[in-house]
Amino acid sequence: MYNLVSAAVGAIIAIMIVFNGALSNGIGNYTSSVIIHLVGLLAIAFVILFIKKPLQFQKGLPLYLYSAGAIGVLTVLFSNISFISLGVSVTIALGLLGQSLAAIIIDHYGLMGMKVVKFNKTKSIGLAFILLGSAVMTLF
Repeated sequence: MYNLVSAAVGAIIAIMIVFNGALSNGIGNYTSSVIIHLVGLLAIAFVILFIKKPLQFQKGLPLYLYSAGAIGVLTVLFSNISFISLGVSVTIALGLLGQSLAAIIIDHYGLMGMKVVKFNKTKSIGLAFILLGSAVMTLF
């Protein structure tokens, strides 16, 4: 089930990059980023009202966890900038490469409180395919 949900997220991200990039191309990177996040805020507010579940806050969470919103803004902004020159497939391929490398480092060293999952030779095969695919898509 979670594998299917993760695959669906990948498809949704591809559609999002197309929509966000086209909007950015029409009205500019910064204006589109503001609109994209305002629409996102309205959408999650509607979901919260619809499911009638109150917001819950927990004391004592590390301050850096709240930076995820700023990271989201940078993700949208950078993908919009890349989309204009690279298109959606290369933007996603290189994004997947960056995500994979960052995830391997985070897992291997247990950064940010994550469980340590050591890098092994088997994972290098998958990483090699991602690297090769990204190179082929970028160069040809």
